[in-house]
Amino acid sequence: MVQRRPDLRTFVTEHGPLPLAGTASLGALLAEGLGTVHDAGLLHRDLKPQNILLSRYGPKVIDFGLAVLAERRTTLTATGFVVGSVLCMSPEQARGEHQLDRSADVYALGAVLLFAATGHYPYEGPTWQAVALKIEDPATPPDLTGLPPELGPLITGMLALDPGARPALPEDIEYLVRVLHDQGLTAFQAKRRLTDLTPEIAVPQLPAPALEPEPGAGVSPYTPAAVDPAAVEDEQADAAVPAGAGQHAADDEPGGESESAAPAAPREIVPGQDGKPRSGRTTGVRPTAPLRIAERIRAAYAREARF
Repeated sequence: MVQRRPDLRTFVTEHGPLPLAGTASLGALLAEGLGTVHDAGLLHRDLKPQNILLSRYGPKVIDFGLAVLAERRTTLTATGFVVGSVLCMSPEQARGEHQLDRSADVYALGAVLLFAATGHYPYEGPTWQAVALKIEDPATPPDLTGLPPELGPLITGMLALDPGARPALPEDIEYLVRVLHDQGLTAFQAKRRLTDLTPEIAVPQLPAPALEPEPGAGVSPYTPAAVDPAAVEDEQADAAVPAGAGQHAADDEPGGESESAAPAAPREIVPGQDGKPRSGRTTGVRPTAPLRIAERIRAAYAREARF
């Protein structure tokens, strides 16, 4: 069994909302992580409970599939095309605007913290279009039912319709750490409580897939006891040299000619029943061209090698 931590939506759905200290700790840690993303010049654009893993080391923001450069002059989508998850989407995203800034992620973080503390989103409806209309409507405030009063002012500001009215991430962190101190907790103690709240989920480990056979598997390896084209070539070369010519026949004086004996039929070297090689006639089967070339190179090296 493999142990893994749940995402925020799974945990809240199965165990209920987080307590005040857990929500504040979660918010401070996520704001710190988003700040790192923003400092790298990126916007996440799709922060939602499903994209937050509650790991043993604290929450992790995942899925940057919709992340874009904050300062880009062109866009991946046309104006009026909605990108992101509507339940945590900022009003400017719901309107299809593409000139977004960091405040869009701040809004999404506020929606995530509202869900963590209450189990519901700022706006809900039967369809995504109905939710988007509520988000854009200035006369429809977000639903903050069940939100602890200590978090009310912060979440209200983060969900502001006007992007310029939303507090920046450093302000969010300062506010949330102050809430923790009012609860008599340090940031480290609150983080420890948060990680202790989230049990690991046991996931059955699937059997390892069968390994594909390696190329050449099942092919008999090369062995000198089998037909050796290089050895046959050597025998043929030896047979072409007349008896008594000696090993320096190739170094005869210029103009000197030596008689050539008829080449002997190539022999096959095969293992006998006792495991020792014995000689016989060849079967007449020639190796393929690549193999012949490779064996010629190997035979030439074997003849000239010093070791």
